[in-house]
Amino acid sequence: MIDRPGLADFLRRRRELLRPVDIGLPEGVRRRTPGLRRDEVALLANISADYYARLEQCRGANPSETIVASLARTLRCDPDERDHLYHLAGFTPPARRAGGYVRPGVMSLLERLDDVPACVVSDLGDVLWQNTVAAVTLGWTVAHRSDRAANIVWRWFTEPALRTCFPEEDRPRHSLAHVSDLRATAARRGSDADVTALVDGLLRRSEEFRALWERHEVAVHRFDRKRFLHPEVGLLHLTCEIILSPDADTRVLAFFPTEGTDAREKLELLRTIGTQDFRTVR
Repeated sequence: MIDRPGLADFLRRRRELLRPVDIGLPEGVRRRTPGLRRDEVALLANISADYYARLEQCRGANPSETIVASLARTLRCDPDERDHLYHLAGFTPPARRAGGYVRPGVMSLLERLDDVPACVVSDLGDVLWQNTVAAVTLGWTVAHRSDRAANIVWRWFTEPALRTCFPEEDRPRHSLAHVSDLRATAARRGSDADVTALVDGLLRRSEEFRALWERHEVAVHRFDRKRFLHPEVGLLHLTCEIILSPDADTRVLAFFPTEGTDAREKLELLRTIGTQDFRTVR
């Protein structure tokens, strides 16, 4: 059973403990109340401001498990606080495997990279967190829905529109990279339900994925050079550094300007656009 008063109180108190700088925003003018605004939490958690306000007011529909997970990340909950939030919302906390959890310290560290896109993904390709520059540069969505909208591999093979962000001649290389990296994960923990569900779903949905999967190529990627086609700045050359966690369940992706290109100037423009867009939300 959901504990509405407890959930509302916990959400409000966690929100009041965070400062704008904790989520990569400038302090700005003095605020009338401590902590973040409700609309800022809602935006970062990918839910409407009205829905989040109702949660803090003990009203509205019960949150889904994916919304609870998104709120736990947004509010920088440590593992014990995350489990408590799940209990308040009426759910059994997920097992403490690193793949679905991003430590607050990692988010705080990456937010200081405010001039380059940075994100955290699971070993299956789920985007767990991204900074503002990544959101406006890469177009990857940290989804709160119960579908696979936050999984890069799933979207690559099932949503052709995602590929338009990359030059056509680069796409076969990206397809093979996604499959060979997923092969490595399947070899390490292929009996896990989340792995088999993703692989089986892709085998059913994508002939291209099925053909590449049958090649049985394996590679854990730690570095790459990528070219993005961005609607605002055009072709963007980025060098991707990939840092694996000790158990390889999560990885940090940081995209730096490739030397000898105009990527640094273009990233600065996108960073400005992203900050302005965030400040318009009220």
